Amino acid sequence: MITNKFRLRILTPNEIKIDEDVGMVIMRCTTGAMGIMAGHESRSAVLDYGVVRIINNSKEYGIAVFGGIAEMCSNVLTILTGEAQSPGDIDVEEAKAALKAAEIQGKKTDLEIAQDQVTLRRTLVQLEVSSYPNISAASDDDPQSGDSPPNITI
Repeated sequence: MITNKFRLRILTPNEIKIDEDVGMVIMRCTTGAMGIMAGHESRSAVLDYGVVRIINNSKEYGIAVFGGIAEMCSNVLTILTGEAQSPGDIDVEEAKAALKAAEIQGKKTDLEIAQDQVTLRRTLVQLEVSSYPNISAASDDDPQSGDSPPNITI
């Protein structure tokens, strides 16, 4: 049987965030965006801060990752990251407050500027992911398709 799906596993040190068959993944790597579909050649990539966009049955949802490694091998894409956040994990007001605090100008040391840059990148990714539908709403599959929704631990 020919399938247009592949296995996606997003793993953090504390949990398995996703372990499910999907149609397509688009992720931000340090060298640019990379799209993965079923049958993709084996390859590894270093992930940047960004949104992992997951497309399944014409529905799209996203998960924020903050660096990591992605490996596609034998029709399985494994993403290892220190932290992954789904839209329901993100406190939007807290992210906006962190963004505002990082943008405050004034005399700062090089270390404080570097910390602010990391905070800005992190909160911008969080705010982007928070605009996606909640995973459970985005992954409700067509009952006639026979596919199950992604197994996501929140």
